[in-house]
Amino acid sequence: MALVAVAVLVALPPVERFVRELSYPLRDTAIINRQAAAEHLDPALIAAVIYVESKFDPRTSSAGALGLMQVEPSTARLLAHMSDGTEFTVADLAHPATNVAYGSYYLRYLLNLYDGSLTLALAAYNAGPTNVDGWLARARADGRTLSIATIPFPQTRAYVAKVEAATKIYRRDYAKLLGPAVCQAVTTSAKRRNMREVAPSTC
Repeated sequence: MALVAVAVLVALPPVERFVRELSYPLRDTAIINRQAAAEHLDPALIAAVIYVESKFDPRTSSAGALGLMQVEPSTARLLAHMSDGTEFTVADLAHPATNVAYGSYYLRYLLNLYDGSLTLALAAYNAGPTNVDGWLARARADGRTLSIATIPFPQTRAYVAKVEAATKIYRRDYAKLLGPAVCQAVTTSAKRRNMREVAPSTC
């Protein structure tokens, strides 16, 4: 019996790792870390968005969104124009490196657009900035703030909550692979000057 108990204890960590990787898989860490550094994003956030969007399966959605971060072709064309990506084609979104680059660029754009609010940036990633701008305008007219609980679309409420929860899990369980967390805030002055210029990492 003692030998069996020792065997179980020795075998447990690999089993736990297997369950973790099955529940919250992680692939393409080099790509994620590279784009996190380029866009001043937490790598765990990028991993969490990929997890919620595609579970690391680069499929095409029924709405036509493509790849790991489920980037829509129309959004990618806009981002290509903004970043001077003159040689972009929709087929490029099938490549993990390109897809994560565009998805991360878009996340940084949205974070800057909404003054560093992760909740609003994620809501816009899911429902689009036009919807979020409308919700914000109505909330302000009513004298209230827009929070996860008051997002009108149930799907978007669930999406934001899932990404925020998954970010914590990826940060906790994959800290060595994903590297240190970074500050993602943007100052108002930086927002006016350049969408890539962010506040210091010690927010």
